[in-house]
Amino acid sequence: MRVIHVITRLVVGGAQENTVATVLGLREKPGIQVQLISGPTLGPEGSLEPEIKSIPGLLAVIPDLVRPVHPFHDFRAVKTLENIFREQKPDVVHTHSGKAGILGRLAARRAGVPIIIHTIHGPSFGTFQNGLGNFVFSSAERYVAPMTTHFVVVAEAMKTQYLAAGIGKPEQYTKIFSGFPLEPFLAAKNDLELRKRLGFEQDDFVVGKIARLFKLKGHDDLLGAAPELIRQNPKIKFLLVGDGEWRGRLEARAKDLGIEKNIAFTGLVPPEEVPRYVGIMDALVHLSLREGLPRTLPQALAAGKPVIAYDCDGAREACLDGQTGFLVRPGDLSALRTRLLQLAGDPMLREKLGKTGSEYVREHFAVEKMVDAIYNLYQKLAAERGIRP
Repeated sequence: MRVIHVITRLVVGGAQENTVATVLGLREKPGIQVQLISGPTLGPEGSLEPEIKSIPGLLAVIPDLVRPVHPFHDFRAVKTLENIFREQKPDVVHTHSGKAGILGRLAARRAGVPIIIHTIHGPSFGTFQNGLGNFVFSSAERYVAPMTTHFVVVAEAMKTQYLAAGIGKPEQYTKIFSGFPLEPFLAAKNDLELRKRLGFEQDDFVVGKIARLFKLKGHDDLLGAAPELIRQNPKIKFLLVGDGEWRGRLEARAKDLGIEKNIAFTGLVPPEEVPRYVGIMDALVHLSLREGLPRTLPQALAAGKPVIAYDCDGAREACLDGQTGFLVRPGDLSALRTRLLQLAGDPMLREKLGKTGSEYVREHFAVEKMVDAIYNLYQKLAAERGIRP
């Protein structure tokens, strides 16, 4: 069975890490030939391309597959993808992310690909953008939905949202949690030397956040809550892992608020280094207004760290309220402060939530379980269409 995955770009991010892990895992499965197609990876978020460039024939980059809407490049990208699919005759085209999801499925249908799968890593429409943007993206999703054999969602919330928008039918959806290698997070330790290097004391309560420094990720809300938190507990510190276009803006705001000494910006951290930084956190917050199911939540839980998340999209499927952490209504900074102060003052509660979270993640988020589920889905869909490996 020949499978081609298509994604818009390979920046350091959850959807991209999921896709790369899936492709690498499928290469080890019997009867599968797999390739990955991406647009160019540019910007301060970092790139996952080095992880797979060394494998001959695995990655192909299409220059016209760019993230912004651009009619000229979009037309050329569809034609290029269609030509590739006609030449290579894949049994499955599996698309990821909004732009590649639309163009990739359109090209696959035009090329006569028998099985077309799209993974919804996060919503392409919703309250996070204006009415025109929602109309354009929801209309585009409805247009290509009949071309889609099956949808994979990383959280039940994505299935609910897309069905409510008239996209697909319930039987076309399969939920597969976004798995990752558990062992580095299970083994994460509180590295006192790393704490010291970042300006933290041994007894500081370190609140971590892992996300691109960009809009909709919730950094402004965390900074907005910080001054009062620090006033009530001066030992609270903040660790922002990641980079992006908003770094200068966020650093300037921290200085304006007078809290720059309580915040450490790591800049870009390679994915393999993230467990070291999770290890020195006492809790992780995730305040994004647009996610499928953020991988940072199960990653922190695997390391035994309690989490606080905005109750948005699929967050509640990892942050089990009162069991592995606490859910907060989006924008409710008072509740956010209350929960952080509660965790800062109760080590036994942190240990209890972290232990439950670690057990939950071990059961549901192993990368091997994710790859097996996707492989089995391919086999099922192929058998239904009479395609033999």
